[in-house]
Amino acid sequence: MAGMKATNLQATLFDFAIGELVRQHRESFQPLWSTESWAKLMIWLSLNCGCSGDRDGLEAFAAALGPVLSARMRRLFFERELEDLELQVMADPAEQQVLVMPLGPSGPLDAARVAEALERVGLGPQRVAPPECWQELDAVVAIPWLDPSQERP
Repeated sequence: MAGMKATNLQATLFDFAIGELVRQHRESFQPLWSTESWAKLMIWLSLNCGCSGDRDGLEAFAAALGPVLSARMRRLFFERELEDLELQVMADPAEQQVLVMPLGPSGPLDAARVAEALERVGLGPQRVAPPECWQELDAVVAIPWLDPSQERP
């Protein structure tokens, strides 16, 4: 511990804090699983950091974050870990598919467990394609998003 530099500790603390901030507030920005919710989080963060709410202020905030931190925050925002099901759901609406993968050792993912995970995180049949459209890729299940114009009731 004595060998760790102060900057390393600060970086670790910052990484931890930003991750927790995103995880604790991501459910607050509706509609979930949308680019709109992501934009709302970024606006909220920028305003709380003292940036103006105009276009220039928001762009300055985004530029200050940089692409690496922005990408990490976005990944945290759109991922969910369901430890009891031993599954991770990656559901960024900018991607073509939702990915469901095991948290532990890889193995076949049964459709019932994947469906339960999707339902729990709010990605039920109104948001993603039905099981017959799912694609199993090694230890990952790729699930297409539904086209909003084809949503089921």
